[in-house]
Amino acid sequence: MAHIRLDKFLADSGAGTRSQVREIIKKGRVMVNDTVAKKGDIKVDTSVDIVLMDGKSMSHEDYEYFMLNKPQGVVSATTDSEHKTVIELIKDAKRRDLFPVGRLDKDTEGFLLITNDGPLANSLLAPGKHVDKVYEARVTGVVTPDDVISFEKGIDIGDDKLTAPAKLEIIKGIELEDGEIGSLARVTITEGRYHQIKRMFHAIGREVVYLKRLSMGPLCLDENLSVGEYRRLSEEEVTLLKEVHKNG
Repeated sequence: MAHIRLDKFLADSGAGTRSQVREIIKKGRVMVNDTVAKKGDIKVDTSVDIVLMDGKSMSHEDYEYFMLNKPQGVVSATTDSEHKTVIELIKDAKRRDLFPVGRLDKDTEGFLLITNDGPLANSLLAPGKHVDKVYEARVTGVVTPDDVISFEKGIDIGDDKLTAPAKLEIIKGIELEDGEIGSLARVTITEGRYHQIKRMFHAIGREVVYLKRLSMGPLCLDENLSVGEYRRLSEEEVTLLKEVHKNG
């Protein structure tokens, strides 16, 4: 049970900004339990009160969770003056306070969690939690067993300390678009340093030409999601994420 102001309830439900919903309330367009609401500061019990705006029932969700298959060219931010953001791709959100959990580079694709659950996000990103993030990488040159060992020991990428031990799996050799020899690899890291995977490969003489996140913690990218598509997390998936938060 939660008691919140009516104007916040409506704003959280996607009816508009706080100032916009106050105007809506002033015009008598909102009813709470069959009574026309006159002020935005009245308290609403989200578990039992029925709120109607223009005759339409307004529902309130404290938290929303989305899985996005992030496309290239979109930035992992809530606002950006030059580029489209991942938040703009979520078209049916009820909450107006969504944010991406962590960041994927502008040219990186794949799994991105979008939510407004701050405590959960902090748990997933906290260094002490050691939450696995798995990526598929196409890189220049031939990745060797020695590179695998280097990743396990930690890589000097120019920071104060080596990267935490990472798992590098060699999938196969490939031909890159320019006709040069390359490698397809899978990398598992537990950190989230700036451009980390690109810097790790650069440190061993390789360059990343394509990067895609496959999973984060217990959740894997839904293979039915095309690039740029998203869906809400299931209750089971949310529970799995909350287990990470609870047990960390």
